[in-house]
Amino acid sequence: MDLITAALANPINRKILERLPALGAPNACLVAGSVYQALWNALSGRPAAEGVKDYDLFYFDGGDLSYEAEDAIIRRAQALFADLDVLVDVKNQARVHLWYPARFGGDYPQLTRVEDGIARFLVRSTCIGMMPQVEGGLRLIAPFGIEETRHGELRPNALWRPPIERFRAKAASYVARWPWLRIVEE
Repeated sequence: MDLITAALANPINRKILERLPALGAPNACLVAGSVYQALWNALSGRPAAEGVKDYDLFYFDGGDLSYEAEDAIIRRAQALFADLDVLVDVKNQARVHLWYPARFGGDYPQLTRVEDGIARFLVRSTCIGMMPQVEGGLRLIAPFGIEETRHGELRPNALWRPPIERFRAKAASYVARWPWLRIVEE
């Protein structure tokens, strides 16, 4: 099963990706659960959207790191996707380092592009994003490739070393929903 085909089988993903350029957020992409869960659902014989709790959108705008600028994009997203009746969570990856320590503890580096944020999820096989292209089509962003995702391998992200307990809790939550996934700690 192809990851993009699986992700587009979720009609909400398809609609978000079609509308995403109208948001006007630089380097905007659909990331994380709604993308990789669609593949895991397909491989499990489940509907593509089953279990998706929210739809995460990342963008990168280093020109204005204020919360007010991010909030303006959040409000535009709420209006743009209101008819979809789903939770859409929007984050400017250029400003994550400003709020991360207070919310999660520990330092977080200042990122230089949206791909850096995608590469920092706790589990390597979940580091996935899809970005609509100006010329049409989609760009798959998968800094660690998609083989681990396809094979259901859950490894800690060595690029970024959060506490192993956080990885284990996240991986266990995935295995509870897709029992065929395997936790691989090397």
